[in-house]
Amino acid sequence: MAPAPVALSCGEPAGIGPEIAVKARALLGDSLPFFWIGDPRHLPPGSRWHEIDDPARARDVPADSLPVLPLPFAAPASPGQLDPANAVGVIAAIERGVALVQAGAASALCTAPLHKKALKDGAGFAFPGHTEFLAHLAGGADVVMMLASPLLRVVPATIHIPLADVPRILTPDLLERVIRLTHAGLIRDCGIAQPRIAVAGLNPHAGEGGAMGAEDDAIIAPVVARLAAEGMAIRGPLPADTMFHARARAGYDVAVCMYHDQALIPIKTLDLDGGVNVTLGLPFIRTSPDHGTALDIAGKGMAEPSSLVAALRMAHEMAAARQA
Repeated sequence: MAPAPVALSCGEPAGIGPEIAVKARALLGDSLPFFWIGDPRHLPPGSRWHEIDDPARARDVPADSLPVLPLPFAAPASPGQLDPANAVGVIAAIERGVALVQAGAASALCTAPLHKKALKDGAGFAFPGHTEFLAHLAGGADVVMMLASPLLRVVPATIHIPLADVPRILTPDLLERVIRLTHAGLIRDCGIAQPRIAVAGLNPHAGEGGAMGAEDDAIIAPVVARLAAEGMAIRGPLPADTMFHARARAGYDVAVCMYHDQALIPIKTLDLDGGVNVTLGLPFIRTSPDHGTALDIAGKGMAEPSSLVAALRMAHEMAAARQA
């Protein structure tokens, strides 16, 4: 049986989310069933859309029309101009999507970009971002962030912290937790029976035997050795400067990196428009385009939908893998 349609939450209505949702539907047609949760008033003028009252009806909507599960917001939206009055609606769209996935009415949740300051100003949003909020809605799930494309998958062990804090935050327990969640996620959601994991070093040349820092030998190497002894296909710490060329990438399924830019620079260099943000560890599938709200180009018809299309496709493929 085919997976249920994918739910797409609207994200920040003053950003490019509504525009790329319409463009993604135009590109995908009815080849991939999904529906948009949001206020139809926020769609670009002249957009073709069709109201549905049940996610299953998304399959019945003409290929040139966006299936919309309406969710009224407090106010209209002006492209590029944040309105805190709509913050509650943005949060409600995410909550509705999660509820539908948890109920089995949707196979996965894809989230359009949100604007954290607008949510904080308008609704007192206390979470750093989508990932933490979704973990909360899932009952406090332990999660990690993976950026993925057909060319590369990366998982940063530490994310939005200053580089100076990474050696202190990067503990053996944290690294082991991230690797185990990554390993389980690739098996469950990517259909990879025995994931091959490459672990980057923290320091240049992976510490070069302690000459360039002790963390690689003291923290990373023992964790990798312990997991390898359990039967995990894992290598590291590896010098990060030689991990991301084509021949090296052919030897692993995912790279676990030690900090934000070490992970995100290579994937954004290799596939800026095709990268997808995936949350591993949730009891449901969640993907998102790997870009922000782009307020500066909202409403100008310039927004590129490639990353959203990739996120919808990956959500659909992961749903099929998990169902299988």
